[in-house]
Amino acid sequence: MGHEVFVYWPNILGYIRLVLIFTAWNAFNNPAVFFTSYSISVILDGLDGWTARRFSQTSRFGAWLDVVVDNLGRSMVWGQLYEWGWLVSSVEWCVFVCNHKAHGAQWKNSFTNSPQWVKTIMAKGFQTPLGTWVICGLHGLPLWLYGYQQGVLTQALCAPLWLQTLGTLVLAAGRLLGLSVEIWCIWAHIKHLTNEELKS
Repeated sequence: MGHEVFVYWPNILGYIRLVLIFTAWNAFNNPAVFFTSYSISVILDGLDGWTARRFSQTSRFGAWLDVVVDNLGRSMVWGQLYEWGWLVSSVEWCVFVCNHKAHGAQWKNSFTNSPQWVKTIMAKGFQTPLGTWVICGLHGLPLWLYGYQQGVLTQALCAPLWLQTLGTLVLAAGRLLGLSVEIWCIWAHIKHLTNEELKS
């Protein structure tokens, strides 16, 4: 496997996602363009893994690119939504560094020695009801909050306030479950680093 990995179908989807994210960032104050671009990017995120398996085009580069594009997209949204948005994206980037440094492309399968609650969330690569809830919180909460802030939920979708509140609470709970796993990953990496120090 050499340079051909750059033109694997799942990686091409990653490049398309990058274009969509930069389009969304450029159109942040245009809800129609932003929602369309960002939503398509999130949908393609769900397809790149399937495409990699379907065409036998899994790669370390593809696993890395997938998470980088995810983090860039969410960083852009959180950073534009709130002054403190950098904190959310900083945690996500820190977890990326911890997981990819220690486990590379197999990071989703590296939770065999983790606590049961982490294993439950991470089971089958998030393809369980609890894992789906976490992914919805991870990707959906910033998009939902954007819709709330820009008035899309009220004006375009005519969502009553109670539904907007319920959606925020459900997605925030999913995101907090994800945060609990992220904190555990960072702590596990710190323990790994300090154990290496003791061995030296």
